[in-house]
Amino acid sequence: MIAFVEGIVEDAAIDHIVLNVNGLGYRVFVSGTTSYSIQPGSRQRLFTHQHVREDAIVLFGFKTKQERDLFVRLQNVSGIGPKAALTIVGAAPIGDVIEAIQGEHVDFLKKLPGIGQKTAQRLIIELKDKLEDLGMPGGAGIPVYTGAVSPRGDGELFEALLALGYNDKEARGVVRVLAKEIEEGAALETLIKKALQHLTR
Repeated sequence: MIAFVEGIVEDAAIDHIVLNVNGLGYRVFVSGTTSYSIQPGSRQRLFTHQHVREDAIVLFGFKTKQERDLFVRLQNVSGIGPKAALTIVGAAPIGDVIEAIQGEHVDFLKKLPGIGQKTAQRLIIELKDKLEDLGMPGGAGIPVYTGAVSPRGDGELFEALLALGYNDKEARGVVRVLAKEIEEGAALETLIKKALQHLTR
């Protein structure tokens, strides 16, 4: 089992990065927020989970151990596979997700991409008493991004929300709500944070 990988980022796409580790290129699948926080050429350490399928061995990477551990536990819930778990971890601060599960906040969980009423209830039933050791305060996991949004900031925010699993209608709606902030050149980090707050109300 590979616990973590560390190396130079050769490439960063919406759903994965390629990490050069001493001449070996590891393709590591990450959430949209993690991808947008990583710059090609930077040195990164990602905590990983190795997922074995019949046709492939896949690595999923996370900025913190807590994100990885939450990802692993989410997969233990009936109906939640690796893709859905990765989307949940990337769609909101993990402290907020943990608090929602422990506090039985179904409405919050239902607003996460791909989570309906039944899945939200299963998350609570199966994980409510199994997350105490993660101990993340609300607000952790917000993507780190420096610099102002380009004139096409609306497009960057839209693409980031799609990468997080929100649909076209949801993403466009939030972009319209934040039109003023985009026009004023707000940082993408700030825009994503405000977008997630709006989508999970």
